[in-house]
Amino acid sequence: MNSNTFRMPAAVLLATGAVALLAAPPALATGGGAGSEGTSGAVVLRAGLDVGMLNKAVHVPLKTTLNEVTAPATAEKTALTVTLDGAEQGQPVSVLKADVATAKATADKNTAQAESNLAHAKVHVPGLPRLSLIEVEKVTSKAVCEAGKKPVATSNVLGTVTALGKKVTVTAGGPATKIDVPGVGSVSLELSGTQTTSTTAAAAALRLKVSVNPLDLNVAQVDGEVVLAEAHCEAPKGTKPEAKPDTKPDSKPDSKPDVKPQTAAQTTNTKQTTAQANLAETGAGSVTPYVAGGAILLLAVGAGALVVTRRGRTR
Repeated sequence: MNSNTFRMPAAVLLATGAVALLAAPPALATGGGAGSEGTSGAVVLRAGLDVGMLNKAVHVPLKTTLNEVTAPATAEKTALTVTLDGAEQGQPVSVLKADVATAKATADKNTAQAESNLAHAKVHVPGLPRLSLIEVEKVTSKAVCEAGKKPVATSNVLGTVTALGKKVTVTAGGPATKIDVPGVGSVSLELSGTQTTSTTAAAAALRLKVSVNPLDLNVAQVDGEVVLAEAHCEAPKGTKPEAKPDTKPDSKPDSKPDVKPQTAAQTTNTKQTTAQANLAETGAGSVTPYVAGGAILLLAVGAGALVVTRRGRTR
């Protein structure tokens, strides 16, 4: 079984102050220009706790994650162990043990997606080594962001859930369920939280608000939040389709003139014009009287000349 071990000196942690509670998945970076890849990330467990020490009256922040990945990446570690100076006699604190704990994130120019899975898992906090904060059979979360489509976020809690030794009946997407254990503390559970926008999606299968006072192993109080099976993504910026050249042939002018139907009046005028043209061709046009007059005049002149010539001969 794989494990991560972190040792946090109390002096260094005190200098950083109390850890901020995790209220939402981390913000996603916006992609670049058109056609840029999307972003995605997943984490199996994220804890932000404030641990109060009994003998020193100090508070030590505990902030840790298991299998946190950013695309493209995959992680499959199944155990997380943290050591806090001054807590549990300096022994490692087993925060998470599971049969299955995987996180995967991918992203390209078409799709960004992430998913996390946790099966047969137990979560502990400092001061309660024998009593699990929560036990789950299986929890999953998935976020899918495709270019040009509405992002989708889903999360599921399958099987039984036990918090501080008590079985919990909760409704996915319903109100938070609070478990109180006298002498130990309380846990508030929120199941299947999802959120989507036009370009992003985020899901968290289980979100626990923790407030316990074990008064054991030098731990007086533990407050904070634990998130199980988280996934988030941002859609890639899709490329614009390239303009295709016009493949249609150029339109050619119609060799035939447009012929419009004529009205009755237009038909009559056309007939009259045609008749006049025919008359002109046969000599019955408007210039015919002038031509005829000129011919008669020439005949008259010729007749007069002939008479004068005859008279001259008779003399």
